[in-house]
Formats: sequence, C-alpha cells, structure tokens
Amino acid sequence: MVNKSVRLTLALAVLTGALSAAPGAAADSGRKTTTTAWAERAEVSYDSLQEHLYQGPQENGLYLEKTPRTEEENPYSYLWPMREAAAATIDLSELPGVGDHYQQDVAERLTSMRLYFNPRDGRPGYDSYLPAPYGHGGDVFYDDNAIVGLTHLDRYRSTGESIHLTRAAETYRIVTRGWDTDPAKPCAGGMHWVDSPDNYMRAANVTGLSAQLAAELYAVDRDEKYLADAKKWYEWNWSCLRGAPGLYDNSLDDDGTTNKTLWTYNAGAMIGTATTLYRVTGDRTYLDRAVEDANTSLTYWKQGDRLYDQPAIFNAFYFDNLRILNEVRPDRAYRETAVAYAEEVWKKNRTSADGLFRFQPSGGGDHAPDAQAETLHQSAMIQIFAGLATDAS
Repeated sequence: MVNKSVRLTLALAVLTGALSAAPGAAADSGRKTTTTAWAERAEVSYDSLQEHLYQGPQENGLYLEKTPRTEEENPYSYLWPMREAAAATIDLSELPGVGDHYQQDVAERLTSMRLYFNPRDGRPGYDSYLPAPYGHGGDVFYDDNAIVGLTHLDRYRSTGESIHLTRAAETYRIVTRGWDTDPAKPCAGGMHWVDSPDNYMRAANVTGLSAQLAAELYAVDRDEKYLADAKKWYEWNWSCLRGAPGLYDNSLDDDGTTNKTLWTYNAGAMIGTATTLYRVTGDRTYLDRAVEDANTSLTYWKQGDRLYDQPAIFNAFYFDNLRILNEVRPDRAYRETAVAYAEEVWKKNRTSADGLFRFQPSGGGDHAPDAQAETLHQSAMIQIFAGLATDAS
C-alpha cells in the first residue's frame, strides 16, 4: 500500500481543493476532471472503505456489510459486497503508476472471497453468506456466482495466472445448473435466480451475467461449449425480457408474470455480452445490437434523475460494459454520461467527514447523511472512478 502519510496528504489535498482537478472543480469552474484526479478519487474512496468497513487480516480480510454495524446484523458482509470490494481493488491494481501498491490487497481480497465457497456434495457454489466455520451459510445465488467468475477473469487477463481461469470455469459450471429445462413454461429457458426448489423466476441479471461469463471464457480458451451457452443465454434475454432496445425486464415468473422493473446493470450485461460475441465471432449483428441497446438505454436513463436514482452498484456494471463497447465502437456519450454521474455523486453523496458515500435505502438517489454506509456502494464508486481514470476517450 501507499505510505499512509503520503495518502493522508493526498486526501487532504483532494478535500481542500489543492489539486488542480479537485472535487467539484468540473462543476464549479467548467474545467475537465483529469484521469489523474479520477484516480485520486478512487484511491481516497478506497482508503475510506478500508478505514471504516474493512475488518483487517485478523478477521480474514472480510468486510462489514454496513457501518456503523448494529447488534442484529451479521458480523461480516454477504458475498456480493465482498465481491465488489475485490473488484474495486482489482481496478485500483490496474491504475497506471500506482497499481503495484494494490497487488497484495488483491491477493487478500480473492482469498477472502473464496471463504464463501461451499463444496457441498453435488451442488457446490459460493454461498450468499459465509459457510462454517465463519458463518451460517446461505443459498447459492447464480448472479453472485457469475460475477465471482467475471472477477477471476479480470484477474486472469491482468496476470495470466491459471488459478483464476480455473476458478472462472468453475463458476461457469455452477451457473449452468441454473438453466431451466422445462419446455412447458412460458418462454421456455432462462436462468433461475437461486439454487432452490422454491425458485419461481428466471431473471435477466443471472441470464445476462452468465452469458457474459461464458462469452468471455470463450474469448480466452475457445471451448465451443462456452460459445454455445453464451449465445443461448444471451438470446433468451433478448427474446423474452427485452421490452424495448436497451430496456430489459427484471424477470419472468414460472406462471408467465413479468416483473417489468428496469435496472441499468441488466442492460449493461447484455451490451457487454453482445460486444464480446461480436469480437469472437465477427457477426456484425451482435455489434449492431450492442450499439442499439447502449444508445437507447442512455436516452432513457439520462432523463431526469433516472440514472442518479439507480443503485450505484448497478451503474458501476453499466458503465463498465459501456467501456467494453467503447473499445470496439467509440462514442464519447458513454464516457460523458459516466462522468456526469460520477461528478454528481461525488458532489452530493459523499460525506466529507469520513469519505463514505451514503444513499437512499435503494442504494441510489439523494444523499442520506444519517444512513449506514455500505461496502457494496462504496466499492461501486471506487470502480466507477477507477474506470474513468483508465479511460480517457
């Protein structure tokens, strides 16, 4: 890690406006926030995460779900926030000039994330909460497992270490169990949300994220089973849950009822998957679909406070996938939208006393100064800032 006194100096400079692109500079003076300033915001926000939510190596590198923790809450976070803290740390490790300082932290994050893996006979997977001896365990949510796999693929692409490709392939095998095989159900197919006989819905998030995992695995090792599943899962979302370009319904129940709630990350997963499928197949249809979904969804989400009101973590997924598309088919609107959102959240939702971001109970919207700050959304903002620091297009 960076020397603590150096980081403190940096934090104070950011907070007091001593840096040339300090917080609010873009809003207050019209100057463009530089990639260096975005990196500084990512690092300072990470410091706040570590100070207030990280439990230290003596607690196996785990995190609180929220701070301040109440007596009735679990002593550690669920898997999803742990994964997002790992993803945020990986993003920091890839920042030019400072990334090496975070390599040890990344190793610890991935070791801690593995504590959620339950090797139960026949149906292994990452539990939603820590299994014994660290916790009471939980269900295997397939969306959680898909994003764990995507995290390991990110690390594999950075390091080439085979263990991460192995872990990503492992999570692919876990999520394949989620595919519904009952031909009698409305719009047959789709991925179950949770590995439980009580599951009643096939969800856009699981299906899209699993398709993205399979597509990215195929891009690495060209195993045809990955490509076949990526196409099948992607097409189910496209056919069964795409209410309009870039706007995917949340889920389809087994009785045919559709939950039409819209989330930015459902569009993001489909944009990223389509872009990867275009890159690995050369089929222009996938690129055209990705562009249409991106452009139409941006038009929708930029209206009023729609984007600001979305959970910060969902927007982190969305912007990350817009960057994937931007690498293939550049469009300044993708970055400009992310910048506008990040500036607004930095200005409105950051509590200056502790550097933590606080939102409404949904995880988005207006600042809630008395709310508990969450590992999930703090990690989301680190990811967004780090993404802007590495993408200057």
